[in-house]
Amino acid sequence: MKKDQVPQDDANLLEGRTRDVCYAVDEKGNYVQVLSTGWEPKSVALLQAWKEINAQVDEAVHLVKTEKASPLAFFMAKCMFDVKLLSDYTDIPKRKIKSHLDPEQFNHLDEATLMKYAEAFNITPDELVNWQKQTDSPPGSGGKS
Repeated sequence: MKKDQVPQDDANLLEGRTRDVCYAVDEKGNYVQVLSTGWEPKSVALLQAWKEINAQVDEAVHLVKTEKASPLAFFMAKCMFDVKLLSDYTDIPKRKIKSHLDPEQFNHLDEATLMKYAEAFNITPDELVNWQKQTDSPPGSGGKS
C-alpha cells in the first residue's frame, strides 16, 4: 500500500486517541512508518469484541447476584482473565481458583489470598468482597496493569 493510501477512519472506536503504526511505500519505493487512525473493518471487529466482553461481564454479574458464582467470576470477566491467566498472576493453582469461584469457598478465603486476587485485578480486597460497587465501572477499567 502506498503512503497516501493508509486508512484514516475518523469514526474509529477510540475517537482518534490512539493510532497504529502501519508500513507503506513512499514516493521513492521505500517502506516507511505511517500513523493510521484506524479503518472500518478493525473498528467493527473491536466493537464486536467489546460487545462479547460486555455480555460476559453481564452474565458474571447475574451469576454472582444469584449466588451461582463468587465475585471472582465478575472480576475475571471484567478484567478479561481466564483461570490460567489468573493463576499466572497470583501463583494460586488453577484448581484452587476454580474452587474459589464457588461462593461458599470464596466466603472463607483468608486475607492473604484475597490480597493476591485484589492485586491481580488492581483493586483492594474490600472492593473484591464488595463487588457490587464495581458493577457500574466500564469493562477493562481495572486489572492487568
